[in-house]
Amino acid sequence: MVARIYKPTKTAMQSGLGATKLWVLEFEPESPRSVEPLMGWTSSSDMRALTRLEFATKEEAVAYAERNGIAFTLSEPKPRKHQPKSYSDNFKFGRIGRWTH
Repeated sequence: MVARIYKPTKTAMQSGLGATKLWVLEFEPESPRSVEPLMGWTSSSDMRALTRLEFATKEEAVAYAERNGIAFTLSEPKPRKHQPKSYSDNFKFGRIGRWTH
């Protein structure tokens, strides 16, 4: 019963950072998923795979895992390079790149 504690990354399908502020504790799967023969659905007998706990801080998640005797691995987030730009920067006078169309 090993858990992962991590901070989720921003997906490519969203522009905001709202879902990336909380720390998540998820359990690693103990048994592999299997395909149900009649309908073809993917299923698992591991109920811990459905558990996803969210914490406001990393320290809260680590304290919860230690208090309940859960072995865990901690993944620190990589710093994000963010260069905010506005739409009007595409048309400014001192633009460095060439206008292509």
